[in-house]
Amino acid sequence: MEAGQIPTSVDGVRAIQLQYRMIREIATGRSAFCQSRTQLNTPGMGTMMPENFREVAEVTKQCIELFRLELIQLIHACKRFDERDMNFGWVSVYMPVRFLQAADSDKVLMTFCDKHEIATNQICFALSGKLLTDSDDHTAAVLSNLRNRGFHFMLTEFAADGCQLMRLADFPVDYVMLSPQVTHYIGRSERADNAVQAVIDFVEDLDAKAIAEGVTNIRQAETLHEAGCSYCAGTLAGIYMDEKHIKVRQDT
Repeated sequence: MEAGQIPTSVDGVRAIQLQYRMIREIATGRSAFCQSRTQLNTPGMGTMMPENFREVAEVTKQCIELFRLELIQLIHACKRFDERDMNFGWVSVYMPVRFLQAADSDKVLMTFCDKHEIATNQICFALSGKLLTDSDDHTAAVLSNLRNRGFHFMLTEFAADGCQLMRLADFPVDYVMLSPQVTHYIGRSERADNAVQAVIDFVEDLDAKAIAEGVTNIRQAETLHEAGCSYCAGTLAGIYMDEKHIKVRQDT
């Protein structure tokens, strides 16, 4: 996980900049977890959001270099959150599936975190849908090893178009963030609500916790809670912002 082609700054600004938003417990409104999102600052194209650079980066080893910089910044943020006595379960950072597929990636990661003295249970690695399409038994074994060391894992984009739902059984992730498409089905019809219920039941039956993405109003949150989904993210829970502006809301 050594730095390579990615610079650490561009024109005096961090090459990558993590922003954060809260994932809330629906029943209480409390701040349960914190999710990060990466902005990439480039000399030629300005600030780029994940949807503009992730896919290109993952074709090469550039995604591993990005992951290292993101993880360092996240570790520093976790320490500052601790200093501010902010209380939530974990902070997420994006992990390219390509990293999990590499030989000895679990040992490399543990050595890295030991060096920076970070508690493993403070970190949740967010994985894209590529986990279900591009991974094998080795990837699942490495994921399990890292979970046993205290790290959390969250699969994102679940139940989006083209998602291979059944492959979730092969990967013991802790959390599954549902695609916003699932939330958008709420209230369309009785059949649509039943489909949302079925997706949540599927996730929970595989011993993972469902997190609804794209929640914008109380009605959606209440429907999701009734369906057995405990957590939500979206504008109702909070928008992405710089680390210094993040606040934790406790039980209401």
